[in-house]
Amino acid sequence: MIRALLLAAALGLCTAAHAFDHSHAAWDALVKRHVKLVDGGKASQVRYADFARDRAALKAYLAEVSRVGEAEFGGWPKAQQMAFLINAYNAWTVELILTKYPDLKSIRDLGNIVFNSPWKKKFFTLLGRESYLDQVEHEILRKPGAYDEPRVHYAVNCASVGCPMLREEAFVAARLDAQLEEQARRFISDRTRNRFNPRTGKLEVSEIFKWFKEDWTSGYRGIGGGPPATSREQYFARYADLLADSPADRRLVAEAKAPIAHLDYDWSLNDAR
Repeated sequence: MIRALLLAAALGLCTAAHAFDHSHAAWDALVKRHVKLVDGGKASQVRYADFARDRAALKAYLAEVSRVGEAEFGGWPKAQQMAFLINAYNAWTVELILTKYPDLKSIRDLGNIVFNSPWKKKFFTLLGRESYLDQVEHEILRKPGAYDEPRVHYAVNCASVGCPMLREEAFVAARLDAQLEEQARRFISDRTRNRFNPRTGKLEVSEIFKWFKEDWTSGYRGIGGGPPATSREQYFARYADLLADSPADRRLVAEAKAPIAHLDYDWSLNDAR
C-alpha cells in the first residue's frame, strides 16, 4: 500500500513537472519584446531581426508546444485549447518566416498558394502528429461545432500587412474573450483595411470577410453582443461607430443598409525593419 502511494506521488510530481504553462510566459515575453504597435494600436509590426536573435527561446517554446499530446489537450477547457492553438499558430508562423528571413518580402515567397503553399507545409509536430498551419486554423480552430468562434480570424496572424495584427501579448484562457474582442475592434477600426466610404456609400472591408463569409453569417455565439448575426451587414452594424464618422453614415451601417465592397489584401511582410 505504501509502495503504491509512493509510486502515485512520484507520478504526480512527474506530471506536475511537465505540465504545460498555460500562461504562455515564454511566448508572451517574446512578443512583448519583438512586436511593435503602430497606428495607435490598430496594427502591429514584427521585429523579425530581433526574433532571429531570440530564436533559441522561440524554439524552446515551440518544443514545449510540441510535447503536448492529444489526450492532454482533450482534457483542457475550450478556452485553454483555443489560446494554446492560437499562440502555437502564431509562433510557428514566426518560425516559418525566420527560415528564410531576411531574404523574403512576403510569406508567399515561401511557396505560392496553389502549389507548395506555405500554409500546407508540414514542418512541425502538434498533438502528436505532423502538422501544418492550415490544419491548425481550418481543420481544428474553424471546424464546425468545435469552437464556433469567428473572432479567431483576428487572432491568428499570417505575417502580412493585410492580416489582423500579431498581438503584443500571449492569448490566455482567463482573458480570451476580452482579447478576441479587442483584436476585433482594433482591426475593424483600422481605416486602411475597413471603412465606410461616404463617397461611394459602400462599406469597404478586408477580403477576409469574403474568404470566410460563412463565419460571420452562421449566428455563432451572438458575436459582438446582441442577437446572432446572420449576415455580414448585421455583424458590421455592431461596429458602426468604428467604421463611419458622420451620424448619418453610422446610422446607415448600424441599420445594416450599407452595401459591402472588398479592399485588396496586402501580402507584404509585416516587418518592422
